[in-house]
Amino acid sequence: MTNANSEKSQNSVTLTDNQSGQQWELPVIDGTVGPRVIDIRKLYGETGMFTYDPGFTSTASCDSEITYIDGDKGILMHRGYRIEDLAEHCDFMDVCHLLLNGDLPDSKQKTKFEHDITYHTMLHEQMIYFFRGFRRDSHPMAVMVGVVGALSAFYHDSTDITDPHQRMVASHRMIAKMPTIAAMAYKYSVGQPFVYPRNDLSYAENFLNMTFSVPAEEYKISPTLARAMDRIFILHADHEQNASTSTVRLAGSSGANPFACIASGIASLWGPAHGGANEAVLRMLQEIGSKDRIPEFIERAKDKNDPFRLMGFGHRVYKNYDPRAKVMQKSCHEVLDELGIRKQEPLLDLAMELERIALEDDFFVEKKLFPNVDFYSGIILKAMGFPTSMFTALFAVARTVGWIAQWNEMVEDPNHRISRPRQLYQGNTGRELPESFKS
Repeated sequence: MTNANSEKSQNSVTLTDNQSGQQWELPVIDGTVGPRVIDIRKLYGETGMFTYDPGFTSTASCDSEITYIDGDKGILMHRGYRIEDLAEHCDFMDVCHLLLNGDLPDSKQKTKFEHDITYHTMLHEQMIYFFRGFRRDSHPMAVMVGVVGALSAFYHDSTDITDPHQRMVASHRMIAKMPTIAAMAYKYSVGQPFVYPRNDLSYAENFLNMTFSVPAEEYKISPTLARAMDRIFILHADHEQNASTSTVRLAGSSGANPFACIASGIASLWGPAHGGANEAVLRMLQEIGSKDRIPEFIERAKDKNDPFRLMGFGHRVYKNYDPRAKVMQKSCHEVLDELGIRKQEPLLDLAMELERIALEDDFFVEKKLFPNVDFYSGIILKAMGFPTSMFTALFAVARTVGWIAQWNEMVEDPNHRISRPRQLYQGNTGRELPESFKS
């Protein structure tokens, strides 16, 4: 792994204090691709000053070889492979192997990796009683935060982060058990019996079976739905240093066990500004209500003085087309055609009409407000029968491999330190304690 100590550029920038006239040279580091980076690690020691960057949107918190995003060009790559190619030609296990190990697996590696994941899908039987401590109406994300954090109380043989073997076992366990936990959270909320994992099914098939099958009858898994589920997992597997990934790295920097770190990532993902975007799409569609009201809401979206926003259009990172959306759009139409419910389900019919109008409207085309991955994934999950409360839980299932890969990369970095952001203090100074407290 490369690290910021092995500078690839001898360039520097000069920082000048206009009050004192003092100057300092700060080295500039070049990555293999993307913006150049000013190395400020010695800034405080040399100048006595910090930088001020709320949200860290202009700060590289680490160096990484896993994922690269160019939002202006609409590029997302994992280990150098474009997301479109991975989603079209690989399955989720391929992508998991790629993120964790750096390369796509050959046939022998694929067989072993699938075996290692498959035979970790069951939960410790005692954890079933843990679920019963939650109310039936608990949000699935609340259940997942609790259950995933509790895994460290059941799997003591994979919590030593200094042992590479234990880290590998913990990584496989997390990827394998997350669908089981998510499916159990759903089953518990609807009062149905838990369905145990099956070793003869693929990762996506197994998740669908655990979620939707019941003991009373055989559940037939649609290849189209399984492939769509697999693509959703691929497209959400990792997204560079986002809020939840940064949270996992932050927790991991203290030496916390991997299960605790992933639980912290789930908690961060739960926020509506992060993992709840596809839920917001469904709420927006419900607000619009019918196709004949679409023009009204389109005009409202154009009005800067109107607080209404079209959810699922545009993206904070991608200033062009979200590359994941192109793949998800194809899956979306395949699923709706397979289920044949587009006309029977007003919300889905409304979504397709909104997509058509927005893609043809000059305002949205000029502003590059194209449908993003959340728009299509929300529609797909709704069509499959998932309640909106499960949408973010599914996101967590997919993103677990990215969190684990990023956590492993951080732990293996010999230069990693405990994260400790600084602050710009604006509070009171030197206050005297009231006399009444001294008596």
